[in-house]
Amino acid sequence: MTTLLADRIEIADLFSRLAHLLDGKRWDDAATVFTTDVALHSPRNGELRGLDTVVAFMRQAEVAGESTQHITSDLLVEVDGDQATASANSVVYFFRDGEAPHRTSGLRLACTVVRTSAGWRLAESWTTLAWMRQN
Repeated sequence: MTTLLADRIEIADLFSRLAHLLDGKRWDDAATVFTTDVALHSPRNGELRGLDTVVAFMRQAEVAGESTQHITSDLLVEVDGDQATASANSVVYFFRDGEAPHRTSGLRLACTVVRTSAGWRLAESWTTLAWMRQN
């Protein structure tokens, strides 16, 4: 397998790990997805910088009894050495166990990912809200 193809597969896996991290509230696994100096930008959270800040925010932002399911698609990746840009669309369902979603969001993601000694990690991410539906 060529290095470029292997890189693209690993970056696609990174987006899956991000979704599983968020949906499973597995905050202790954040270092498997983000760099230590990560910068996240979103309309909901503003700007967050640094892994510890991101993890603290995610823990604090949990809503009791609410779960999410992130569905990510249309991933485009451009690898340039040890750095890559990636974009994707994401639909996020907000629900309570056994109930239909009470909110659904469509997001656009634009990211910079970097190769680290532990593999590809998200270094910077911009999330744009495309739409939201309250049920």
